[in-house]
Amino acid sequence: MSLNVELVSPVQRVWSGQAQMVSARTVEGDLGILPGHAPLFGVLVDGKVSIKATDGEITEFNVQGGFLSVSNDRVSILTESVN
Repeated sequence: MSLNVELVSPVQRVWSGQAQMVSARTVEGDLGILPGHAPLFGVLVDGKVSIKATDGEITEFNVQGGFLSVSNDRVSILTESVN
């Protein structure tokens, strides 16, 4: 099983693909999302979003706020800006 992940900013699609795990920090704390995760909507705080692709490669992004949505093994991350 894997997650279908999209990380987008207002100006571009930053990362899109299949992943084993996503971790991010929300206003309610740190999240680790694996396949089969319960549906969720969270407000991101400034910090790192880490995506572990299905090939094991880990990519980290510094995001400036935004939202994270999880439903049916699909993770959508919308951020105001990303480095």
